[in-house]
Amino acid sequence: MVNQQLTIIKKIKTPPMSTKNFKQTTLYKKAFTQAMEIFTVSQSFPKEEKYSLTDQVRRSSRSVCANLAEAYRKRQYPAHFVSKLSDCDAENSETGVWIDFSLACHYINEDSHKILIERNEEVGSLISHAIKNPEKY
Repeated sequence: MVNQQLTIIKKIKTPPMSTKNFKQTTLYKKAFTQAMEIFTVSQSFPKEEKYSLTDQVRRSSRSVCANLAEAYRKRQYPAHFVSKLSDCDAENSETGVWIDFSLACHYINEDSHKILIERNEEVGSLISHAIKNPEKY
């Protein structure tokens, strides 16, 4: 019985991403860079925003990376993998909204906003690709 189970385990196809640590993926690297840039930029936000906009934008940007870590661990179950990637996408979208509020409140300038939104959209595109092609991950 044990030999039979070992044979079955050996026959299971491993996704191409399996030899990579999720931290080596372009998606993680870009999302992590985004979260760190947001941390740096948000340090200059007013103190009264500490538990509001500052906290929200930091949490949502970091959550993209954390959800990707969870998704990576669940990739052997495609539905769970895609579900966690969907969480990544939602957090990334939320981050974009907070970036827009940061501009509207004059906490960041147009140039910073443009850079952050472009990276946010890049991360969103990479998440979308993973959701549409889970077998490649």
